[in-house]
Amino acid sequence: MTLDDRLWGVLETSHFLRVPVATLYQWRHLGTGPESHKVGRHIRYLPEDVVAWVRRQP
Repeated sequence: MTLDDRLWGVLETSHFLRVPVATLYQWRHLGTGPESHKVGRHIRYLPEDVVAWVRRQP
């Protein structure tokens, strides 16, 4: 991993993107947000995937 040696949780990701947590859950449901991964019962994001997703946005 390049940006950080750990995965981001929903709170960290929402803080980074400056969107509500509910928006991340909605994007995950719709398949439109950054790639996410289930780790046990938790949703995690790779920081580089989040940044790459932001760069692809119009």
